[in-house]
Amino acid sequence: MVGRGRAGRTTMRGAKVLVTGAASGIGRASALAAAADGAEVVLTDINAEGLDETVSAIGAAGGVVLLARALDITDYDAVTAFAKDVHAEFGTLDVVMNIAGTSTWGTVENLEHRHWRKMVEVNLMGPIHVIENFVPPMVWAGRGGALVNVSSAAGLLALPWHAAYSAGKFGIRGVSEVLRFDLEHHGISVHLVVPGAVNTPLVQSFDLVGIDKDDPRVRRLAGAFTKHAVEPEHVASQILRGIERNRFLVYTSFDIRFGYWWSRKFAYPYEFVIRRVSARFSRLLASTGS
Repeated sequence: MVGRGRAGRTTMRGAKVLVTGAASGIGRASALAAAADGAEVVLTDINAEGLDETVSAIGAAGGVVLLARALDITDYDAVTAFAKDVHAEFGTLDVVMNIAGTSTWGTVENLEHRHWRKMVEVNLMGPIHVIENFVPPMVWAGRGGALVNVSSAAGLLALPWHAAYSAGKFGIRGVSEVLRFDLEHHGISVHLVVPGAVNTPLVQSFDLVGIDKDDPRVRRLAGAFTKHAVEPEHVASQILRGIERNRFLVYTSFDIRFGYWWSRKFAYPYEFVIRRVSARFSRLLASTGS
């Protein structure tokens, strides 16, 4: 069961914790951090080799991995079978961390159906598959717990070229806002992580449709974003702190916290800035002949 400190803070010690996307980046860092804090972890990722590396790292640090299985979270049947095995062997979990995700950027005239579909399947339906299979048993067990969903700055703000990506990230934000209240009376807290740039493989491996990522102008724009990137270990620590302090929105950098506050308090200036940024991106796209 998730422990409670004197001040009522949730702790990881003794908790059974599921982490998706555990092969690298935020997922690996979160799995390592939870295990270091005394959790027994259940891990999954589509990348079997990376997942094995995470398991080895946790074991070398003296942590406990109950089960690790490589699977695709967009495969509902695979997630369901995994959940059945977890529950049969280890019982109900205490914390579920939906961290797995992927990113594609592009303008509407360049995005293809497969891009939209992938963003929704991986970033929205994948977490829903996990929620469907792991959260109801937590409700029925009556022991409380925590659900962590990773959205993005693109789930809060209208970032240029992020329409497909935002489809999934705004979607998981909406799911989380509803579950925040639906699960509250079951003692299950909900936490929505909204990272900006994070120094993970995703920063370099995201798909950019309709424009050359190696174009110097594109690299400059990307560099302006990634120069503020935080380390995945910092994100993991913020996630654990968010659970401990029962924070719904878990920010990982000041720029996103400020940007979201500013967008709500100063709607017209926010729209002006977004229009200017979007126009700059559009000029870049036109100048490349895409």
